[in-house]
Amino acid sequence: MKQEAGDMMLARGSHGRGRAKVTHAVVVIFLEFFAWGLLTTPMLTVLHETFPQHTFLMNGLVQGVKGLLSFLSAPLIGALSDVWGRKSFLLMTVFFTCAPIPLMRLSPWWYFALISVSGIFAVTFSVIFAYVADITEEHERSTAYGLVSATFAASLVTSPAIGAYLSSRYGDSLVVLVATVIAVADIAFVFFVVPESLPDKMRLTSWGFPISWEQADPFSSLRRVGKDTTVLLICVTVFLSYLPEAGQYSSFFLYLRQVIEFSPAAIAAFIAMVGILSIVAQTVFFSVLMRTIGNKNTVLLGLGFQLLQLAWYGFGSEPWMMWAAGTVAAMSSITFPAVSALVSRSASPDQQGVVQGMITGIRGLCNGLGPALYGFIFFLFNVELSDIEPVAGRPSENSNEKSVIPGPPFLFGACAVLLALLVAIFIPEHHRLADIKTCTALKSSSASTAHAQNINPMTTPTSDTEDIEPLLQDSSM
Repeated sequence: MKQEAGDMMLARGSHGRGRAKVTHAVVVIFLEFFAWGLLTTPMLTVLHETFPQHTFLMNGLVQGVKGLLSFLSAPLIGALSDVWGRKSFLLMTVFFTCAPIPLMRLSPWWYFALISVSGIFAVTFSVIFAYVADITEEHERSTAYGLVSATFAASLVTSPAIGAYLSSRYGDSLVVLVATVIAVADIAFVFFVVPESLPDKMRLTSWGFPISWEQADPFSSLRRVGKDTTVLLICVTVFLSYLPEAGQYSSFFLYLRQVIEFSPAAIAAFIAMVGILSIVAQTVFFSVLMRTIGNKNTVLLGLGFQLLQLAWYGFGSEPWMMWAAGTVAAMSSITFPAVSALVSRSASPDQQGVVQGMITGIRGLCNGLGPALYGFIFFLFNVELSDIEPVAGRPSENSNEKSVIPGPPFLFGACAVLLALLVAIFIPEHHRLADIKTCTALKSSSASTAHAQNINPMTTPTSDTEDIEPLLQDSSM
């Protein structure tokens, strides 16, 4: 009886807060990445103090382990969220992703250890994209993806400036405290405010329903890549373009502060500029480009901007070059929402989950390989943190020994994006993907339908357009 009463209260609470909206997803993403963005400056100091030797390499390894664990766990969490709903897993991913934050000042070693292990649950973006797919129609999805991506950019590129200011005025401890409070607020928002997005008729309410290995296998989606030429081209494009982007996220602030010798104020201003321009690019320009030049050409244009940005980062040795490249970087942020929209339009309604799951799997793999690869390239070229706080207006000891290629990993990234651009040229814009669903997926869908009907005999039998697939489920039907 207590269990039934508890289930009724949860059901009443989830429905009493209104209909699921993209706004809920936007708030969750903003708070989580805003909290982590605040820690950018304190983490530079803690990272250098904890790993005084080979700082770039160790940073890449820590972030790499986290990314690989996320890649391995994302399909299982996605499959379970298809069965039990998005909200519970959204709560879990936000909680475990933010769990390391208070340990930054308490125990740096435990902080970095927990960051690595938290990768098992650090798949908030995957669940959020599934949440958005549940509540949007196909013609609305590209705009919704752009909004979520813009929110991610806004939170991640504005909060480091605020964190740097608070750190310089009041110390790192206050920054960690503020980030912890924001993380707790995000968890509370998910628990008390965010409603469930997956309709009851498409969700299996029995906690005993089995999950097949096919759904939980992180490599299953990758094995399906070659079954359709268009899928293969899109996945190769995503891999080659997102690999340098993931590495850049893990090391760029270290690079600006040490190699280019940006002051904290300059970094704050740079981040603010890129953040504002990214928001404009992913909302205004993205919609205009999709309507005028088309989906595929928008992807190509975004890759072109990314190529120029990374080449400029790689060869640039002066601050003004970074400012110019930052402007281009903001425009390159249209690439991923354009790719997501292209996939959504190319796949039939009952294949959205399969194909989007492939894209998410590729990005998860890049989140592991990119930071480790960038850290290793920095290590090979002897780029180290010899002076964590260069004196403003005074050149450091190594400033007279300017390298021909100050940022070798960024130049490598530019070469990868060039290959991605060449591959993307061959992606057909108007193409329906072939049926790439496996027999296991079909059996799982049939079992899901039968189980749902047993629970509620009055439920209308689900069609093929309502098949449940990780990681993204199209519920527009």
